[in-house]
Amino acid sequence: MALKVNEIFYSLQGEGFFTGTPAVFLRLSGCNLKCPFCDTIHEDGEVMDEAEIFRKISDYPARHVVITGGEPALQIDASLVDSLHASGWYVQVETNGTLPLPGNVDWITCSPKTDRIACGRVDEIKLLYMADGLDDDRARRFGAVAARCYSMQPCDCSKSFPDGCGEADRRNSATLRECIGYIKAHPQWRLSLQTHKMLGIR
Repeated sequence: MALKVNEIFYSLQGEGFFTGTPAVFLRLSGCNLKCPFCDTIHEDGEVMDEAEIFRKISDYPARHVVITGGEPALQIDASLVDSLHASGWYVQVETNGTLPLPGNVDWITCSPKTDRIACGRVDEIKLLYMADGLDDDRARRFGAVAARCYSMQPCDCSKSFPDGCGEADRRNSATLRECIGYIKAHPQWRLSLQTHKMLGIR
């Protein structure tokens, strides 16, 4: 099996349930959505077969792999996940929820970008709290999805404003305050921050 890989790197998981966990990130190219707030440049990539991918990810000591994108559901299948398991990997996938995923993934983090989830089982819902506020109906709908963890993350709007204007920082601070207020009023949710950006790591 060959995959179009944007990058492979080793860091700490910066968001959601596994924040702080050492992990190898396998970022795949391509997405079926074009979200205006997306902060990931994932379009470029190199076609790699499983053997090449396994050699590269095995350079690192952790055995937690995060398959992300883009949208990994465009490329991965159950056979790849089985191969990773056979080599001792714990497999986490980050998805927008619009496409089915293999049922043998260990942990599925779904950050829904549309009105429904099509990826099957979900372990973590990671809902964005947007700079213009949160749709209560949307929060209730995804809060009713069966999951093990419900995370809410303030959306970083830095991409929408020129560097140095200060407006991005003001908007992000306000969004964070509103998100914290919502979570305190709805304790089903837990706060997720992009700690990798705060720490200056990938």
